[in-house]
Amino acid sequence: MKHFIQSSRVKRKVLIVDDEIINRELLRAMLESEYEVHEAENGKEAYDILIEEEAAFSLILLDLVMPVMDGLTLLRRCKAHESLKSIPIIVMTSQTNAELESIRIGAADFIPKPYPMPDVILARCNRIVELNEDRIIISYTEKDKLTGLYSKEYFFEYLSQLPADLLRHMDAVAINLDGFRFVTELYGRREGNALLQKAAGKIADVIVGSQGIACRREPSTFCVFRQHIEDYEARLNIINKQLTSDPKAHGVRLRAGICSRADEGVPPEIRFDRAKTACDRLRNNYSRCSEWYSEELHRREMLHKRLIADVNVAIQERHLKVYYQPKYRFEDGKPVLSSAEALIRWQHPTIGFISPGEFIPLFEQNGLINLVDYYVWLTAAQDTRRWRDELGFVLPVSVNVSRADIFDNALEQKLLGVLRDNGLSASDIMLEITESAYSDNADRLLGTVSNLRQKGFKIEMDDFGSGYSSLNMLTDLPIDVLKLDMQFTRNMLRDRKSLRLVELIMDIANFMDVPVVAEGVETKEQLDMLLKMGCLVFQGYYFSPPVPAPKFEELLKKAFS
Repeated sequence: MKHFIQSSRVKRKVLIVDDEIINRELLRAMLESEYEVHEAENGKEAYDILIEEEAAFSLILLDLVMPVMDGLTLLRRCKAHESLKSIPIIVMTSQTNAELESIRIGAADFIPKPYPMPDVILARCNRIVELNEDRIIISYTEKDKLTGLYSKEYFFEYLSQLPADLLRHMDAVAINLDGFRFVTELYGRREGNALLQKAAGKIADVIVGSQGIACRREPSTFCVFRQHIEDYEARLNIINKQLTSDPKAHGVRLRAGICSRADEGVPPEIRFDRAKTACDRLRNNYSRCSEWYSEELHRREMLHKRLIADVNVAIQERHLKVYYQPKYRFEDGKPVLSSAEALIRWQHPTIGFISPGEFIPLFEQNGLINLVDYYVWLTAAQDTRRWRDELGFVLPVSVNVSRADIFDNALEQKLLGVLRDNGLSASDIMLEITESAYSDNADRLLGTVSNLRQKGFKIEMDDFGSGYSSLNMLTDLPIDVLKLDMQFTRNMLRDRKSLRLVELIMDIANFMDVPVVAEGVETKEQLDMLLKMGCLVFQGYYFSPPVPAPKFEELLKKAFS
């Protein structure tokens, strides 16, 4: 649309079209205090001016009876022209019987001749211009220009006007176009936009229909508000088959979260946030393409928000507790306490005990794991220093270095600072790095681990065998210890295949002359089998669960008294 709304500091342009010069002069005198006035003495001249000026007029005052091209012909041409049809036209004529036809063709107003008072004409012109500019503003903001769906601003403003009783019985659906970014990167923005347009059209036809409205909320995220239905999965499958019929869209799919029929008082924006939460749960899940927001999901979401809000207080007030799980090395057939792993626990003052399986993945997603890890490093170092001062010896303690820590440019300085502040050496604190960190950014991990080993740190590869890059990693990554993932320990006596995998891992470790720590040892049968394979270091409930620092101190005293 070439028509635009002018700044209030610039006079709007008005075109007077009349073959009588006296009429043009009268109208100019009435309007030129507020408008930039242009003139044409017939319809053809006016049409040429309008085309040349690219529709940069806010109003046309049009006489009907003129030579060369009359007013009704010009009116029809303007309303048929894409760039001119939005300009309001006021018909000014003494032919009172022409009013109805003028309005039908598209005139915005009709002023009879002889002209009324100048103030009346000026007021009516101002009103028509203001109404048209309001309409243009709405038209610009109402639709998303790429997809033709509503804009998110218009969409949510529209929903805010709906009665509460209607809102309560509707579904809020958040739909994501998974894989859109890769189409854009591989084939360019034009193909990406074409895919968005196709997806939007399918959403409008198959999911929305005549039962609701839809908008594009983010570049590849759509919102649908419609009457409740149950078959979103089937409808999404129909669309996904149509989308992937294009070879360039291979791997692309729509996934949706649905927040159905909420209680009164829950704003639409909140309902769509909940729907998006359900939608996000389908990332990397290709067994289905829709997820319903549930009370259980709401409870977990509220819990996660609470944990995120409380983590700083938990650190400051030590609601986060560091536990220690001992590792035992077999010497002369007997287990000897050789080291420990520092593990985090959360004793919330109002919620109670919170499993690390609840908050650690959450904090890994949002980066707060860096704060928690540093707290563990610092606490473990302080406890190790205290045991050395009080008991006269140091037992190495392993601490976790998460994937997020690997990307922290200050990681090395933080670890060295913890050692320096507590009078410890790098041999007193061992670093556990999960195998999955290798697949995120192998080069970064290799560089970080190499630098840390040069500073004297021992590196333990945690959860070995649980990822997808084990063999690649072993050829590249300088490590000192492999920790056998506890799932292997638990499963090895259940079937021959799992047992053979453990044997292969032990063979690889022996070939590379790297010691193995077996995690998750819970029974004597597991212990005996691992000893038979040549494993000498163990960690698990068979020996001890993770215990708080005072309890671990008792184990230290007993072991070395």
